[in-house]
Amino acid sequence: MTTEGQPIDRQRIHDELERARADLQDIVSHATPAELRRRTQGTKWTNGQMLWHMTFGFLIVRRLLPLVRLFGRLPDRASRTFADVLNAATRPFNHINYLGSVGGALVFRGPRLTAQLDRTIAQLHRRLDAEDEDALDRRMHFPVGWDPFFLDSMTLAEVYSYATEHYDYHQSQLTLTSS
Repeated sequence: MTTEGQPIDRQRIHDELERARADLQDIVSHATPAELRRRTQGTKWTNGQMLWHMTFGFLIVRRLLPLVRLFGRLPDRASRTFADVLNAATRPFNHINYLGSVGGALVFRGPRLTAQLDRTIAQLHRRLDAEDEDALDRRMHFPVGWDPFFLDSMTLAEVYSYATEHYDYHQSQLTLTSS
């Protein structure tokens, strides 16, 4: 199996998922309530809101996988048109994305947050193991205005890796001192 001539390393993806899961568990178990209320570096979110946003990135991947499987079988223009429509809605998306993390952090925090990530990553592991080589090479266009880690066109394998790229970027914006 390959992506643009490069072999797809499933174990690397599994390891990335596990690293993020263990990191979030560690952060959540050590963060104080005051640290969770502190603002992050470079965003309007608090650390607690950012932790939910980082977790939500993995949930998004679960929703993106069927889209890539579908659009990967259709003519290229289908996913390009879909991505263009989503890009046109970038401004409202950014607002919804912000508010979603504000609200999500009210519900998903502490053990509930880590349990959600544990379940989601377990599902991603199972799905990744079940993907055939052709599926991992399928690709679709993405709304690059929505996220700096969305490429114009991404394979299913790249979508699996997206969540940890997103996680790592935002992890660097946390302003925690106890983890």
